[in-house]
Amino acid sequence: METYLEPTKAEIEMGFIASCIESVADYLGCSYREIFERMERVGLIDKYIYPYYDVLHKESRENLTKSLIDTLTNWENAA
Repeated sequence: METYLEPTKAEIEMGFIASCIESVADYLGCSYREIFERMERVGLIDKYIYPYYDVLHKESRENLTKSLIDTLTNWENAA
């Protein structure tokens, strides 16, 4: 009998954050690293994506990606 390991909540959230970064990078035609650094610079991951995971992961990928791009741009302009 095979045994399957269940990912922890933290692992699921980290996977979601990675997929958010990848989606934004793909949409903008940028590298994953560039988007990660931009998000880190303004605190988007720690102050928005991670804390609001429960709400954000229910959005469609398209809506979420566009919303993250808008939020990133707004936060960069405000900095």
